[in-house]
Amino acid sequence: MYLSRLTDLSMRYCAETQGQNQKLPDLTVFCREAPSDIEAAIYEPVLCLILQGGKVTSIGDQTVELGPGDALLVSHDLPVVSRITKASAREPYLSLVLSLDLRQVRSLYDQIADAPAPDASARSLSVAPADPAWLAPLVRYLELMDNPLDAQVLGSSTLREIHYRLLLASIGAMLRSLLVADSHASRVAKAIRRLRSEYRFPLRVQNLAKTAGMSASSFHEHFKAVTGTTPLQYQKDLRLIEARALLTGRCHAVSEVAYAVGYESPTHFSRDYSRKFGRPPSREANVSAPAFQDVVLMREQKQTSAAAEGSGSLGARQSPPAETAGPASRPLRHHL
Repeated sequence: MYLSRLTDLSMRYCAETQGQNQKLPDLTVFCREAPSDIEAAIYEPVLCLILQGGKVTSIGDQTVELGPGDALLVSHDLPVVSRITKASAREPYLSLVLSLDLRQVRSLYDQIADAPAPDASARSLSVAPADPAWLAPLVRYLELMDNPLDAQVLGSSTLREIHYRLLLASIGAMLRSLLVADSHASRVAKAIRRLRSEYRFPLRVQNLAKTAGMSASSFHEHFKAVTGTTPLQYQKDLRLIEARALLTGRCHAVSEVAYAVGYESPTHFSRDYSRKFGRPPSREANVSAPAFQDVVLMREQKQTSAAAEGSGSLGARQSPPAETAGPASRPLRHHL
């Protein structure tokens, strides 16, 4: 019942906003009428519910296939590769995406402190069938689109309920781990923030481990347990995703992009790029993205373009920030 109602509401929401998705805060509906090529982006904390069609998503050694009624929750910033596998004009791929507010999550700490402990084996990318407990308030949230006053008055409380229900659901186990300040999930999240801001510079695992308050060996173990990938692979994925946004968004030379994202060798960059995306970076140049892309890529290209305009030449290299100075370079900030 809830999924059928959400599908109807989402189709109307997408049609009425004409792809702009600005009626309700933190909510995006994505619709596509054909399968996609490989897409790569940084998923920030988000809930994605598949309503029609199919999609394959992977991070590190974890690959999941999603179909109607499947939900994906991302608790940490993750470099994710995905591809829409099932979509047609008759039955488009349709997904509902809700950005998660970690401040909202943390505000619920005291209220759920006595709830059962989360699953210790949970990862930052979790998949489960949609749960009626959080589907019900999600339906109510979409129904607010017909009344701006209701949305203004009731929207924040409805979003709070959705966050609460997700925290108690099996899919929210890793999200709940973030509530504990010294948990492995929280410590890894601190390291990820630093890694995202310094991804252009040579990786020093010892510095990331220090940020996380762990030994280097313990940090490496827990980083992979939480994210499904290693710190080195995570950095490489950040560089390649940023490079792809630059190549598809503007007419940049491959070597220029390689140096801009932190590679010392354009040849090495081209090899890594081809291995990840299945084609050399030279084929991406001058290729425009589809007019109606996933909000992941729309926001990715918009933010990358704005940052490039403000920073001047791509080829300019910066020195890594001092250990005591904290992150100084522009962090990647993309959403699903």
